[in-house]
Amino acid sequence: METEKFKLKDIFAGIIIPLILVLLIYVLAVYVNPTGPHASLGQTGIGGTVGIILTQGFAQMIILGIPLVLGLLWNKWAGGAAGFLMGGLYYVATAGLYTGYYNVGAGSYNFYGDISLLFWLVNGVVIGYMAGSLNNGSFNFKRMLGAGLTASMFVAVLQAVMNYTTSLSPTRGMAQGLWATDLPQAILINFVPNIALGVIVPILGKVMTWYGIYPMRHQ
Repeated sequence: METEKFKLKDIFAGIIIPLILVLLIYVLAVYVNPTGPHASLGQTGIGGTVGIILTQGFAQMIILGIPLVLGLLWNKWAGGAAGFLMGGLYYVATAGLYTGYYNVGAGSYNFYGDISLLFWLVNGVVIGYMAGSLNNGSFNFKRMLGAGLTASMFVAVLQAVMNYTTSLSPTRGMAQGLWATDLPQAILINFVPNIALGVIVPILGKVMTWYGIYPMRHQ
């Protein structure tokens, strides 16, 4: 078979797109993240909330989005397996970040023992498996949307409960305080990213089916 000739679109896909992604991540980490060196949206108030959604919320959407799209386009087993891997990576990375952050000052916390963070592994498995089970290989957009939203909101509620009840005292206190003093912001932070995820991923999945971009299925 003759090797396909080098085309201009190969440069775009292999160089331009990765550079755009690197630049986007840099801007989010440095200029949007409320804890970044140049938090242009601010560290508190509505600007800080938007910054959290665009950074932490975006990262969580990626972690949950991969098993969700595999569950919708392939099957529940692929979605659950991908969720186990992605959720495990997020747990390890976030627990290490929080452990280092909260051990700088007084007190000592090991977030690797935080059950609420460990539940991100469970969230990844559940969202992929649930979406795959509910959709059951269908390419009907309404069914994909219903399965995606149901699975996304289920894990959002699950994680909100875990943050409120079982997380270590620093983060549990912040979660409980937010729900007690600013209900709209608590709802915004806990549920808006997953609502967006449950809508965006089925749309993306449907577009992928138009171009035949989905895993091969064996009967």
